Amino acid sequence: MKIVLKQDVAELGSAGDVKNVATGYARNYLIPQGLAVKATATALKQTEQLRSAGTRRDERLAAQAVELAERISATTLTFEAKAGEKGRLYGSITTGDIAEALSKEIGESLDRRKHILGDPIRHVGEHVVPVRLSAEVTAELKVLVNPVGGEAAQEPDMTAEEAPSGEATEPDASAPVEPEATEEEASSDDSGEPAESEGEEPQQD
Repeated sequence: MKIVLKQDVAELGSAGDVKNVATGYARNYLIPQGLAVKATATALKQTEQLRSAGTRRDERLAAQAVELAERISATTLTFEAKAGEKGRLYGSITTGDIAEALSKEIGESLDRRKHILGDPIRHVGEHVVPVRLSAEVTAELKVLVNPVGGEAAQEPDMTAEEAPSGEATEPDASAPVEPEATEEEASSDDSGEPAESEGEEPQQD
C-alpha cells in the first residue's frame, strides 16, 4: 500500500516521504496513529505543496540565521567581575549570564541551553563563545571580562609593624641621626679643656 508520511517514523522515513508498506501496517498502525495517510492524488498534491512551502520557509530561516550570526560576530559583550592576583575569577561568567546579556544587546531571545555553547568563563581577558543558531549556522561571540576596578586584586603586603616578632625590621629613615664627633672633640678631656698638643712646651709664669 502506498502512503504519505505525515511525521518522521524511525526506520521508515521522514515527513512528506511517499512509501510502499504492508497494508496491515498502514491500516492498523500508521494511519490510525496519524503518522501517515493513503497516497491519493489529493494527498500527493498537498504533500508537494507542503514540500515547496517547507523549502521556502527553510530558506528564509537560513537567511535570517546568517544575518543574525553576522550581527553576533560583530558584537562584544563586556563583563566586570572580582578576580584574584592571577586573573582567576571569584566565581564565573555563566552561559546564562551571556545569553541574557546577548539577548538584550541584539533584541532577540536566546536560550542558554539551546544556543550558547562552551563552558563558564573563569578568567579575565578576551574569550570567544560559540553561539549556535541552527544546525548549519554558528556565530562567534567575543566576550571581554575585566577585573573590578580595572586590575586584579593583589595579596596584601606585610609591613614592618606587622612583621612577626624576632624578625629584623628596617631602620626608620625619618629618625634623627646623631652627628659623629670630630677629632678635636674626641681629644678633649673630661673637664672640657682641649688637650695639649704633643711637643708644645708649657708656658712659664
